[in-house]
Amino acid sequence: MDVGVTVGFVFAAERRQLILEMVRANGAVSLRELARVVQTSEVTVRRDVRALEAEGLLDRRHGGAVLPGGFTRESGFPQKSHLATAEKTAIADLAASFVEEGEAVVVGAGTTTQELARRLARVPGLTVVTNSLLVAQALAHANRVEVVMTGGTLRGSNYALVGSGAEQSLQGLRVSRAFLSGSGLTAERGLSTSNMLSASVDRALVQAAAEVVVLADHTKLGTDTMFQTVPTDVITRLVTDEPPVHDERAATELQALADQGVHISVAGPGAGSGPAAAGVVHGDVPTASPCRRDVPPLPGQRRNLPLGHGQQPGPVQGGPPGAQLRSAVSLGEQATARVADLAPRRR
Repeated sequence: MDVGVTVGFVFAAERRQLILEMVRANGAVSLRELARVVQTSEVTVRRDVRALEAEGLLDRRHGGAVLPGGFTRESGFPQKSHLATAEKTAIADLAASFVEEGEAVVVGAGTTTQELARRLARVPGLTVVTNSLLVAQALAHANRVEVVMTGGTLRGSNYALVGSGAEQSLQGLRVSRAFLSGSGLTAERGLSTSNMLSASVDRALVQAAAEVVVLADHTKLGTDTMFQTVPTDVITRLVTDEPPVHDERAATELQALADQGVHISVAGPGAGSGPAAAGVVHGDVPTASPCRRDVPPLPGQRRNLPLGHGQQPGPVQGGPPGAQLRSAVSLGEQATARVADLAPRRR
């Protein structure tokens, strides 16, 4: 976020006032972003946030700060788009590497999934089902990518289609993967969001997919919000970024998620050499990307295997060059003809 000022040396009171103004303007701000803007260390910012919380001016959240009552408050898209931008870019780069030519996937609403959609535009023969206008816009001019939109009622705060129309249009659909984001992720409850309608549509997206891939930067780890969307035992893979060295909560949460069988892929410049989740055994997974580290599920955990390990989606017939946006109201009748039905997922 650009606050339009250059911050040199400031007294603690001035620095905390600027932090408070940033949180009020955005609803939620990561410690990394606060430290960047006020030009100090994250340790100092954390101390400032703790002092402001003691005064009741904001609430601390894992890896950042939110307005008081942030458990139920959801920031709008303009505010979210300024949070953890570098982390979301790295996560989207890695998540896109799991998608192969000719696949059919569903992509939920969110700023991170929008970044993913921009990269999926380069995957030929892809079919993307989405309830997000921003995801559809990112793919609108993609060559040989077909975009299928759900029905529903537009929710202006995140440009997503929600409601019974969106949910009904997903009935009978079967695709290889669902890529979802949310407001928080914990090992205890899984992925959650602050809005009931969004949560309900996300659950319908999950029902349509053989695998569930959650995209969540480290600021969402350990954060719990009102409505559960994806229980932990349904999440196949988490794609996240490298938590800061001092962020013990994020490391603990990653360990707990791995203990429950979630396959964790860490993206970012430091992946492979940073601290990540203390105590987690990292597997060596061959990849062409230097910005990736995989944390496999522990032995004995039952998870859906990634496609390529015995589960292959049927071919999807590509349309003419250029994306085709159409309604998914009748997808329940057409999905079987367009996408080969995959083996049932473990629920």
